Amino acid sequence: MALSIRYVVILLFTLLLPVEVWGGIYVYVDEQGVSHYTNVPADQRYHPLQQRKINDVPWSPPFAGKASRGGNQAAAHYDHHIRRAALSYSIDPLLLKAIIKTESDFNQYAVSRNGAQGLMQLMPKTARDMRVRNPFDAAQNINGGARYLKSLLNNYRGDLVRSLAAYNAGPGRISKDGPLPKIPETIAYVKRVIHLYRLYQRRTAESRGGNISVHKLIKMN
Repeated sequence: MALSIRYVVILLFTLLLPVEVWGGIYVYVDEQGVSHYTNVPADQRYHPLQQRKINDVPWSPPFAGKASRGGNQAAAHYDHHIRRAALSYSIDPLLLKAIIKTESDFNQYAVSRNGAQGLMQLMPKTARDMRVRNPFDAAQNINGGARYLKSLLNNYRGDLVRSLAAYNAGPGRISKDGPLPKIPETIAYVKRVIHLYRLYQRRTAESRGGNISVHKLIKMN
C-alpha cells in the first residue's frame, strides 16, 4: 500500500524567529505510522507541534552564504541515495540532506571520536539494529540513518525537535514529554539541522523559479 506524506515549505520569515522552531505547524501520525505535517490543519486529527526553546546557547549559522562548489558536488553525489531512502521511509529528502551535512559534511568515511561512522554517523549498535552491514557504504548508511530517524519520529509522535535531539544525544536522554535536557551540543545540533533544512528548502524553491508560500504543499506518493 502506497504511503504518502505532506511536507510543508516554511515561510522565509520564520528564519527570523529566534525562539520558536516549529510554531504554526501541525502534525498527525496515521495508522501506517506516517507523520503528516501542515500549517493549515484540515481536520481534528492534527495537533500543533509543541514549540521548543532551543536558544539557550550561543550559535551562528553553519554557513550564511552560498555553499562551496566542492560542497555542492559532494552533496549531489549522494542525491540518488538520499531520494531513495527518503521515499522508502516517507521523510523529506531535504531533511536527510540537512542531517548528513551536519553529521559528516558529506564525508562517506567520517569517523567521530565516539565511534560514529559514515555519512549519517551511525553508532555501531545502531547500524546493526538498522541492518547496516557496511557503515561506509553510502547507500546502506543513508538507508540505515533514514530508518533510524523514522523510528524516532514515530516514537516521539512526529515531534521533529525531539527526534533530532534523540538522534544526537540518544533516545534514552530525550523524554516524550516535558522540557528538553539542556545539553549544549544537542541544542546546537538541533538548531543547525533545522537551519540547514530551511536553507535547502529555500534554495530548492529558488532553483525552481518560485517563491516560498505558506500554502504550498509538496505531496509524495
